[in-house]
Amino acid sequence: MATPETEAGSRPLAQAARAWLGDALELAHVRLALLGVEASEHALDLARGLAWMMAAALLLPAALVCLLVLLTVLLWDTQRVLALALASGVLMATGAAAAWVGWQRLRGVAWFAASRAELARDVERLRGGRDAASQG
Repeated sequence: MATPETEAGSRPLAQAARAWLGDALELAHVRLALLGVEASEHALDLARGLAWMMAAALLLPAALVCLLVLLTVLLWDTQRVLALALASGVLMATGAAAAWVGWQRLRGVAWFAASRAELARDVERLRGGRDAASQG
């Protein structure tokens, strides 16, 4: 049977636990909101980048083919093999350059960097207590 002293002593503990849980839920809510904002920004950046890449993917090959046809027509009477070799070399070099740039861009993506930094700060504050929070 619980005595009045025991019940009175558990009330502050329960209130402190509720307050801590409320703070934790509020912090999680803020972090999830930040994550949502970052996700929408990444999606918008990705859509814009893909739109520009689609335009480049349509226009650059057409321009390259026109240039190579011009070169071949100019050199056909005197240097047929040279014209075809130059056309092949240009196509291979641009394809290799595009593959390298694409690979470097994919490796350099830092998804949700701000959210990860905020979570790291939260962990540091929790480990360091109130002193770390007042310094940050």
